[in-house]
Amino acid sequence: MTSSPSSLPPIIVVMGVAGSGKSSVGAALAARHGWTFLEGDDLHPPANVARMASGLPLSDADREEWLATIARRIAEADRSGTGLVVACSALKRRYRDQLSAASGRVVYLFLSGDKPTVVERMSRRAGHFMPLSLIDSQFDALEPPQPDERVLTLPITLNPDQMLEEADRQLATLQVAGLRQGEATP
Repeated sequence: MTSSPSSLPPIIVVMGVAGSGKSSVGAALAARHGWTFLEGDDLHPPANVARMASGLPLSDADREEWLATIARRIAEADRSGTGLVVACSALKRRYRDQLSAASGRVVYLFLSGDKPTVVERMSRRAGHFMPLSLIDSQFDALEPPQPDERVLTLPITLNPDQMLEEADRQLATLQVAGLRQGEATP
């Protein structure tokens, strides 16, 4: 027996600028529901990591291989019918369109915040290749999701527990609305 797309677990791309909490929120959401968590940063080619670590922002061309790899992983989860949460900046519409093309179950969880809050968070973060100097380039590249995209938005000023509760509330609203493959948010 096969399941309809609406009865399968979602594939959630937790998106936003560096320092917004994508990895923390994504890992916690995946753990809460027993879904697989995929850290998008782990899929960057070494050249991308070196470029960012040296303070240079990635170009669209630099992101091509990385986004294609993430899209393949989304397609694999779609084919297997499993739940997946991916931490991926997905800053531009064309990046999100590429990821959405891999599965009709993709939902974006946009962690939205202002630059001062992100700068404060990034200044406390240790052991990550993304330097604070690239924050401006992240905000410059950000194309906030539009109403025709399947997106849930969470302010990064919520504490982690509040973010998870709000994410679950919004996901439930999508399910109650009967959102099916290929539909935009109401």
